[in-house]
Amino acid sequence: MDISTMDRGQITLMGSGICVLLSMHFTVQLLSQHLFYWKNPKEQKAIIISILMAPIYAIDSFVGLLDFQGSKAFFTFLDSIKECYEALVIAKFLALMYSYLNISLTKNIVPDEIKGREIHHSFPMTLFQPRTVLLDHKTLKLLKYWTWQFVVIRPVCSILMIALQLLGMYTNWVSWVFTIILNVSVSLALYSLVVFYHVFAKELEPHKPLAKFLCIKGIVFFCFWQGVVLEILVSLGVIRANHFWLDVEHLEEAIQNVLVCVEMVIFSVLQQYAYHVAPYSGNVEQKMKLKKRE
Repeated sequence: MDISTMDRGQITLMGSGICVLLSMHFTVQLLSQHLFYWKNPKEQKAIIISILMAPIYAIDSFVGLLDFQGSKAFFTFLDSIKECYEALVIAKFLALMYSYLNISLTKNIVPDEIKGREIHHSFPMTLFQPRTVLLDHKTLKLLKYWTWQFVVIRPVCSILMIALQLLGMYTNWVSWVFTIILNVSVSLALYSLVVFYHVFAKELEPHKPLAKFLCIKGIVFFCFWQGVVLEILVSLGVIRANHFWLDVEHLEEAIQNVLVCVEMVIFSVLQQYAYHVAPYSGNVEQKMKLKKRE
């Protein structure tokens, strides 16, 4: 393959494809390590679902990059895949935190040392919940419901959004309704994670929960906010198709897909630290247990 004979569009596609392969390489590397040291299926299943987020986002974006002329419904479908998976990862992340503290809601197991901890709610949650709640089985189940509601609401909204776009009924006010519903839903899911982490930050510290959480939200943060910025720049005419090799109708989606392919390589590398296999690889696991006892 002679790069000198390729135009800018082909070079960008090739570069994005290489980024997807790199993201898959680092993820498969970490995935294979966890499968090799398969010692805690409950925790490691949640970890695997989380680390697959980067390559799924990269592949999804690359598919969108291949079809620049796709309809708005097509790009909504691709975005929905990423966001539905994000919802699953958030729910599984809370399940992972529960597992770290030996909490099992199905078996009604809540360690005595964590019962009775105070959870302090802030506004606007105080409109629906007491300001201070004592942690028990019921409270833990409620936090779980708050994360899983997003897993249900996100795909339902996606299906409705795509259907309305195909029927030509997706007006501006309908778009705003879905935006409000989804933002309230994801905010509630994230709120439950933050509340739980705030209460058990010390106990969870050996498991690097903050690094894990930042990997998840970092992916979502970059994808969302850079998409907003690109949309504004395109609407203002700062970025135009004739300024780039991308001569397409949905310019912001095309640029967004290129950026996501590159960023997922970075996040797949960061996940090597956040979801390291060391706690399951033998001696390190024993050292962590001894550290907890101390």
